[in-house]
Amino acid sequence: MNVDKLYAHAYDWLIKYGPRFLIGVLVLIVGLWLIRILIGLIKGHMHKKDVEPTVRPFLMSLLSVSLRVLLIIVVMQIMGMQLTLFTALVGAFGVAAGLALSGTLQNFASGVLILLLKPFVIGDNIVTQGTEGTVTSIQIFYTQVKTYDNRILIVPNGQLSNNTIVNLSREGTRRLDINYKFQNAIDIKQAKTVINGIIDKCESVLATPARRVGIVTLDPDAFTIGINVWVNAHGFEDTRQELQESILQGIKDAGIKIPGVA
Repeated sequence: MNVDKLYAHAYDWLIKYGPRFLIGVLVLIVGLWLIRILIGLIKGHMHKKDVEPTVRPFLMSLLSVSLRVLLIIVVMQIMGMQLTLFTALVGAFGVAAGLALSGTLQNFASGVLILLLKPFVIGDNIVTQGTEGTVTSIQIFYTQVKTYDNRILIVPNGQLSNNTIVNLSREGTRRLDINYKFQNAIDIKQAKTVINGIIDKCESVLATPARRVGIVTLDPDAFTIGINVWVNAHGFEDTRQELQESILQGIKDAGIKIPGVA
């Protein structure tokens, strides 16, 4: 008798839920196959678009897991399983995790944006947090900058994305500005001739864009000559020191007096 009832219940369950179960299994198999194809296509597209190699594996893993979780939820619904409690637990866990990891998630999201949008890349000279240095590493959560005095600055990516970053080497060249003040008794043409002659000898100064050498300010007893030349972004400081020293020595050698310089 009990066997007959068990058989009857099993038969009823099979008639009622069997088709759903089979459809769910079929959807699961087809879905996993389609996800595999989609992941392959996106991976190839990322390679063609030259997406940052550091972020590719994470994005692919995140997309793959998300699609599989979504597929499992769809299959469970097709099979007639109640997802109310499951959804509530996932939602509660997500809220708790978001509150606990808000700062970390901000750094993570900022890191992904930096790697994708590339406001700076490894090797760029940047100014951040009031410090100038060279980017040596870009990670998901932080960026590493090496200062010119050989210090390592670890900056959370969230701070980089929410503050102004000055990229000093993105364009490849920079304008070097130097000002020298002379007394009004000094011959302007002679001073400019000496300065231009020294610039001509400096191999670090680029021929184009053209230099500018002229008076930038006039005072009752003095005038200031401004020098604008273009140099390579990398090695900017070395060129600045070299050129300033050469101009100062050349001016002194020519017998031109500079206020405050013996």
